Amino acid sequence: QVQLVESGGGLVQAGDSLRLSCAASGRTASSAAMAWFRAAPGKERDFVAAINWVGSVAYADSVKGRFTISRDNNKNMVFLQMNSLKLEDTAVYYCAAERSPSFNSVGYYYKNEPAFDSWGQGTQVTVSA
Repeated sequence: QVQLVESGGGLVQAGDSLRLSCAASGRTASSAAMAWFRAAPGKERDFVAAINWVGSVAYADSVKGRFTISRDNNKNMVFLQMNSLKLEDTAVYYCAAERSPSFNSVGYYYKNEPAFDSWGQGTQVTVSA
């Protein structure tokens, strides 16, 4: 089992920045792909960003140019740097990981929620005007 714990959420104003962190523990693999998804109030969970085993990244169009996903394999962590936050970024943000690395290109993980079988509990991000 892989346990994922998100942190770094909070209440910010539009235009501010926030950095989310996700710590992985248990039977983790540094080469497993990881990703961030989010669920806005009353909406289904959506893809935000993914990073694969070689560090290639993919982003949803709505966050491209504002969000950056990165990972620290030595610490088994993945991060989401969020800049120029907008009201519509308000959501619960979830960290996700492959239980076993599949070594796919990053395009495989783009909007592919079933590719991830370990999930964190989520961290709330609220952007106010």
